[in-house]
Amino acid sequence: MECVLLQTSGGGKSSQEIIEELACDILSKIPPDFELDEVQAKYPVRYEESMNTVLVQELIRFNRLITTVRQSLIDIRKAIKGLVVMSSELEDVFDSMMVGKVPAMWAAKSYPSLKPLGSYVTDLIARIHFFQEWIMNGIPVVFWISGFYFTPSFMTGVTQNYARRYKIPIDHLGFEFEVMKQENTMTSKPNNGAYIKGLFVEGARWGREDMALAESKSKILYDPLPIVWLKPGEKAKFEERKTYTCPVYKTSARRGTLSTTGHSTNYVLSIELPTKEPPGHWINRGVALLCQLDD
Repeated sequence: MECVLLQTSGGGKSSQEIIEELACDILSKIPPDFELDEVQAKYPVRYEESMNTVLVQELIRFNRLITTVRQSLIDIRKAIKGLVVMSSELEDVFDSMMVGKVPAMWAAKSYPSLKPLGSYVTDLIARIHFFQEWIMNGIPVVFWISGFYFTPSFMTGVTQNYARRYKIPIDHLGFEFEVMKQENTMTSKPNNGAYIKGLFVEGARWGREDMALAESKSKILYDPLPIVWLKPGEKAKFEERKTYTCPVYKTSARRGTLSTTGHSTNYVLSIELPTKEPPGHWINRGVALLCQLDD
């Protein structure tokens, strides 16, 4: 069914012209699909390096999303020019773009995000750039955990590398965590495990002086967490420490359909953070870590 598009009042640009320009702008920023054959040749499946498999799986997911975004924008431009029929799906893309919202067609193929359209596109391009850097320069020293489409595969990859290196059954392993003093970069990879960055503390802040959770400062809702070292090891050998088991979520919604683990699909893992207060203190404040903010 043809969609009747109304002119904007006041002699400004019509809604068609606004969407045409916006579609052109986004299309100019979206890079080509990842060349999977080339990447697989450079990063083949290797028993001792699970990250190669993680990389290829991520690129497959991102290619699916990039293709959907690109094709919908090409189609919406054609529909505006009257070259193709404005379907109900394209109508939704048009209406969503008009109000700065991520179209449902994109969201269906996307990682969870609560960002408005402009921020979403910026975030998507940053994620693509993270993987382009990985392809060009090798496995990162510090992983931007927020950049992954499916974070559990990364966590499994880190654990698998350790299990295979030390010949320990993977179900015996867990993670210990160390928050580093460095905020964004490290000079070299850790001997075991992985460095991650990109997390935000909600409901508290990270006390950089005493390296423990601390009360939020006035009017500051989120505090960036420095680099965290994920240290795999045998759970039975972990020492008891005074920590708050802080859940990590992909978005601030903290909800989603329950997965087979019994957790929300928005849940990533729990990181134990040093605390001088009893854990209940932070539970009452609803303290959590977020992979991305809403704006």
